[in-house]
Amino acid sequence: MAEIDIGIGKSARRGYSLDEITIVPSRRTRDADEVHLGWQVDAYQLDIPVIAAPMDGVTSPDTAIAMGQLGGTAALHLEGVWCRHADPGATLAGLTELDDDAALARLRDLHAAPIVPELIAERAQQIRDGGGLVCLAVTPARTEELLGHIMTAEPDLLVIQGTITSAEHVSDGSHPPLDLKHLVRRLEVPVLVGGCASYQAALHLMRTGAAGVLVGVGPGVTSTTGRVLGVGAPQATAIADARAARMRHLDETGVHVHVIADGGMRTGGDIAKAIVCGADAVMLGTPLARAEEAPAGGLNWSASSLHPRLPRGRLRRVEPLGPLATVLNGPAVSADGRTNLMGGVRKAMAVTGHETLKELQKADLMVTAPPAIRPGGQV
Repeated sequence: MAEIDIGIGKSARRGYSLDEITIVPSRRTRDADEVHLGWQVDAYQLDIPVIAAPMDGVTSPDTAIAMGQLGGTAALHLEGVWCRHADPGATLAGLTELDDDAALARLRDLHAAPIVPELIAERAQQIRDGGGLVCLAVTPARTEELLGHIMTAEPDLLVIQGTITSAEHVSDGSHPPLDLKHLVRRLEVPVLVGGCASYQAALHLMRTGAAGVLVGVGPGVTSTTGRVLGVGAPQATAIADARAARMRHLDETGVHVHVIADGGMRTGGDIAKAIVCGADAVMLGTPLARAEEAPAGGLNWSASSLHPRLPRGRLRRVEPLGPLATVLNGPAVSADGRTNLMGGVRKAMAVTGHETLKELQKADLMVTAPPAIRPGGQV
């Protein structure tokens, strides 16, 4: 890809967000009821390519069960309130009555409580008893500490997710890094790791033996990572880079590693564009916080919002739009694409003639927005 001169001594690639691209129709169309949204991760076949994000305002044991009933799955964050408090539901519901500062202060108090190891197995069993796929999430910093309790809970999937996760971490020894390659290869449970946003980072994570990589740095509207750290990558380009890494890894090993787009998607059209860029599935946060079943009544935040020294997120208040089934499968309550997300993906596949998600990945894309021109004629 051609690089753009920032100045005499520095150049950069041009990256694209999902808003800057569109799917090009092909010569064929098909009926929307003849397309298939299913995908498979390890031995688990899922009907829709959606994982509810490990956010306390999105995923609870009850919403994980509901996601399973609708054909998807949800990642429960083991460092959130659900494994720190026996009954956090009522407390979360009351957050909507507080202003943002008071709500954040209350959340910091809730997260100051220690993790109760027994609750990990209890929450997992609750999801399992409800018929859901048990998907548990943890940060790299706490993985080794909680690993024994995680294995006792016998999850079906494990998500290891940080703002930026790498397979190669440099440390002076005072903070021993998580050896992802050693960890993943000694576990029997399939592991999804991330986030990442570059070809090299995705390839290194794939080489750990992970079943999938999460693509996105501080993803979603709740994150201020780009502003606070100045670090990130436009999502369409990040997914496409991870797609290239997957192709190389497949050539090297014969193993297909799933690419999970995490963040930057609001509608079914955004999800379809992420899949065309190379994603096998998506991880959704705020779009699912709009469901009536959402644990915090439409309030959403990321774990990085509560960092004690360098918070990198904000509270996001959204209007509930209806049951989770309506948000995912319709019928849509408006024409803005925020409900019937899967209907949007199905229609995108139908009007471009693709029957499966794998076929949709082969669709053509077109850039719709030119590079921003700044004063002086520089890009």
